Amino acid sequence: MRIVVMSVAAAVVFVPASIVWATDRPVTEPERSKLAEAVKAAGCSAGKMEFDDDKDASHPNGKFEVDDAMCDGKKHDLAFDAEFKLLKKKPD
Repeated sequence: MRIVVMSVAAAVVFVPASIVWATDRPVTEPERSKLAEAVKAAGCSAGKMEFDDDKDASHPNGKFEVDDAMCDGKKHDLAFDAEFKLLKKKPD
């Protein structure tokens, strides 16, 4: 019984915390348009777009992420700042 109570208590603490840390959101239609232009300017196309609201010194206003963009025939993960400036272009 004691183990069950402790397991439930741990779930109550850790599940809400994981929900708070999940700060990715879908991009809005206006953002999608601008992000598609930025992806194209980086020499890439397509990919799954989202906004990551995790803030740190390197991107204090959050960043846009594009997973599995096609660049030169290969998949890449891209990151852009809130002004759609390329931060990272990493082969996947």
